[in-house]
Amino acid sequence: MFLNAGDDGFADVLPGIRRKTLSYGRETLMTEFRLRAGAQLPLHDHPQEQTGYLVSGRLRLTIGAQTHEVAPGDSWSIPGGVSHGAEVLADAVAIEVFSPVRRDYLP
Repeated sequence: MFLNAGDDGFADVLPGIRRKTLSYGRETLMTEFRLRAGAQLPLHDHPQEQTGYLVSGRLRLTIGAQTHEVAPGDSWSIPGGVSHGAEVLADAVAIEVFSPVRRDYLP
């Protein structure tokens, strides 16, 4: 599967948070998130493991009992079933991979 870059295909998740499903296969799915400063991603969990990379911006990311400020180039991994959330400190772009595939994110 090949996917060309573009600004189309984004879905609003919450105020100030948009996502676009990029490439996906049988076991993994990659998503781009565009986040606006001040946006909040409430604590939540899901069965998929989630691995992320911050391309730009700043986040305060909570995974389980740990909270960490994330800067460009930083990455993280969230085991399935673990509560996590984020506060967007500066406009940001993050790339995240989910395994197994999040069926609710399929285009």
